[in-house]
Amino acid sequence: MDPLVLFGIILALALNFVNGLNDASHSIATVVATKALSPGKAVLYTAIGNMIGPFLFTTAVAATIGTAIVSPSGLTPFSIVVAMGAAIILVFVATRAGIPISSSHAMVGGLIGAGIAVAGPGAVILPSVSTLTQVLIYGLIGGVTGALVLGLFTASFKEDIRLGAMLGAVCGAAIIIPVLMLAGVIRIAGLLAIVLFIFISPIIGIIGAFLFDILISHLFRHSRRNRMERIFQPLHVLASLVQATAHGANDGQHAVGVITALLVSSGILLTFDVPSWVILTSAIAIGLGTCFGGWQVVDKMAKKITRIRPYQGFCAATASSAILVAVTEVGIPVSSTHAINGAIIGVGATRGKNAVQWRVVREMMTAWVITIPLALAVAWAGYFVVSFALRVV
Repeated sequence: MDPLVLFGIILALALNFVNGLNDASHSIATVVATKALSPGKAVLYTAIGNMIGPFLFTTAVAATIGTAIVSPSGLTPFSIVVAMGAAIILVFVATRAGIPISSSHAMVGGLIGAGIAVAGPGAVILPSVSTLTQVLIYGLIGGVTGALVLGLFTASFKEDIRLGAMLGAVCGAAIIIPVLMLAGVIRIAGLLAIVLFIFISPIIGIIGAFLFDILISHLFRHSRRNRMERIFQPLHVLASLVQATAHGANDGQHAVGVITALLVSSGILLTFDVPSWVILTSAIAIGLGTCFGGWQVVDKMAKKITRIRPYQGFCAATASSAILVAVTEVGIPVSSTHAINGAIIGVGATRGKNAVQWRVVREMMTAWVITIPLALAVAWAGYFVVSFALRVV
């Protein structure tokens, strides 16, 4: 095997390791915050979930990473290695700083940047005009419908109609797209789906967790606190395990897609068929990363966004798990960071807007938005820097 290809495989596994290192926080944060599990047990169970996830779902996410973002002309062994290097650096630095960024988007941005450096902007697989038009039209329909419904609802309670209409528009536009995708009305894939779900997944996480929290609170409104803890602590643990498994199935396939693309670009594989050993080694890498855990990230997610109770941890973990399972099935590499953070915000918001530390939320949202462009720039520049350095040597 070519040394560059072997080095690329090692880098891809390192990417999955730092993925688990940063993203360990997603499944651990709520169970640590509510003390449903000790940190040690939480890490162990989450690592197991991350390892088995890739074997329980399809490899659709891997195919998206390896075939639907950058055309084959932009995927050379060298460009893939540079892309992974850029992603690893960003995720590692963010983990050290306690910032829960998306390793999915760091990888996507790295592939785009390196692909452009190799073959120009034409290497990026962009959506068709008709698909963009569909998304715009359906988004407007969902936004107008949501604004009318929630605006009228807030008016009936003599609340702020303008605020209600604005929130309704955002929620309606975010909900209609995934609903139509699951119904088969529209088909969105590749880069467009990734960019859209930067905004859609946290909004759905907020809405789902908020409504689920309200429902649980209503059903158990006459129950004592210690009784609710006895009921929801084990359910919370179970929901977190499902979340970890879904995270492994989605984020765990990033290295799978990259390694397979590397094997195809080097001629070792003729078609994009994922070998079993690639899935196994990627799963082990993300599991090991989870075991080492990014505790600065855990602290920010578990304590600094909002204070949550055991039943709220269950609501947040269940909502985010549902999002991850749904998008994994259709092959969209979303950020589990966005889903769980949105869900945590949702359960916190049930106690009023002041219960959520919006400064922390703004910091995280800023990181989410700039991850792909930043990784793109680092990989693009890194490609030329490394190329020049190798020529000099």
